[in-house]
Amino acid sequence: MKVRILELIEGAKEAKGLAVIIDVFRAFSLECYLFDAGASRCYPIGKLEDAFAMKKTHPDYYLFGERKGARVRGCDFGNSPSQARGTDFRGKTIIHTTSAGTQGIVNAAAAGATEIMTASLVNARAAAAYILSRNPGEVSIVAMGKAGLETAGEDVLCARYLEYLLKHPEAVRHPDADQFDIQQRADGLKSTWGRHFFDAASQEVFPIEDFYLCTQCNRFPFVIRADRTEDGTLYTGRLDLPGQE
Repeated sequence: MKVRILELIEGAKEAKGLAVIIDVFRAFSLECYLFDAGASRCYPIGKLEDAFAMKKTHPDYYLFGERKGARVRGCDFGNSPSQARGTDFRGKTIIHTTSAGTQGIVNAAAAGATEIMTASLVNARAAAAYILSRNPGEVSIVAMGKAGLETAGEDVLCARYLEYLLKHPEAVRHPDADQFDIQQRADGLKSTWGRHFFDAASQEVFPIEDFYLCTQCNRFPFVIRADRTEDGTLYTGRLDLPGQE
């Protein structure tokens, strides 16, 4: 298995084989919480106008829209897992457009990746288990970074952890064998790449609770995988893995 770590939108455009799109703060952490809350399907959208057009056609869908971290006016939600809590998402369809994460899915699909999935710290071990079960010849791990344009340490950390797990399958099968210390490293983001969550002036956009929700490592035993509808529309859905707890 050849494993490459790429970064940003440009990296997504180079993705080959099985592409893993990473966005820890916060797109794909959020989607894990949404699927855990019962959401049935999510449409990753690149352009805002396309997201609003889909919402107009399907007013019952929930529209999550973010640019520069903040909720886009006219959207039901932004990109915050804590601010979405308390809503009943059972059986609901999600439209999701963000500065980084969803751009990675769209660009990896355009690049011709043979399979696309997402990952974040909250489901990294499940992502590794899925990849190992697929045993692809090539894996492209894409750390999407800030707005898809600048490196973000939390995404690189997740990418390196996933790479470690793929190279040490015993750490996937037996968590006690995991020597990466991912939770300790994730906690350390509080004073580095996650410090904006603790700025009193930015709580409306970056609530403190989001930091903790996004750094609960290996909380979820499922993966989020991309597929296409009969008319070719890209969507993501939850895939539960046998043997994961």
